[in-house]
Amino acid sequence: MTKHAMVLMLGAGFLVGVFVWFWFPGAHNGKTNMSGKQKDTSVATLVEYTVTKRPAPPPSGAAWDGEYWRDVPVLRVDQFRPEGSDHRPVVEAKLAHSSDAMHVFFRVQDRYVRAVAEKLNDMVCRDSCVELFLQPPGRGEYINFEVNCGGTMLASFVEDPTRPDMHSPMAKSTSLTPRQAARVNIEASLPKIVEPEITEPTEWTVRYSIPVALFEEFFGPLGDLSGRTWRANLYKCGDQTSHPHWASFSPVSGALNFHQPACFAPLHFEK
Repeated sequence: MTKHAMVLMLGAGFLVGVFVWFWFPGAHNGKTNMSGKQKDTSVATLVEYTVTKRPAPPPSGAAWDGEYWRDVPVLRVDQFRPEGSDHRPVVEAKLAHSSDAMHVFFRVQDRYVRAVAEKLNDMVCRDSCVELFLQPPGRGEYINFEVNCGGTMLASFVEDPTRPDMHSPMAKSTSLTPRQAARVNIEASLPKIVEPEITEPTEWTVRYSIPVALFEEFFGPLGDLSGRTWRANLYKCGDQTSHPHWASFSPVSGALNFHQPACFAPLHFEK
């Protein structure tokens, strides 16, 4: 083989490699077959988020694009599970902290919106619901905060999330008491009860603040949030709406079950 022919062959091989790299997204990471379709690897993709520091809590009614929240990065809850319907609401969140409290703002572009849970620790996941699970550093336990579009909350301290399926009780968890839940200041944009279901496109929001002191009732002293890294995941669900769906911020692997601390993502609190 002449030197010129060898150069031509090497050049052709390089071009084919470049073609495969760009034409078949994911071919370079082993997640795509040659048909261009994604394979199910059942491995969660690592994501993370930095919680913006603010000198004080947000004022009541602070708008998504208002002064307090305007520059806070948007987090998207867009990892939808295949078990759900074809409804894919646009779910965004912004997180901030003021050293001794965490502040949460969910905004949802939705349809098939429903809220029938009325009391603390009712099964709000059956309604149009957003959820935040938070785990302090170095701990296996966590607290889940689940709030439907009308502002009703379910929250519990989870020590062992083992369960045979998503509809069964966990091995060891403790619901927040009314006194503890009252420390979470919730503002919802929709009425407490939304029934019948709203089928038209609807935007709704949920905002709340969680004091570090509430976590310390369960975990002991935690101190200033600044500079710390917790772990968390955020979710959207609507188990008993006409179009059930389940989505997360950090992908949930394996069976449909949000209570998987191994799938939580790093949450960095800005100094």
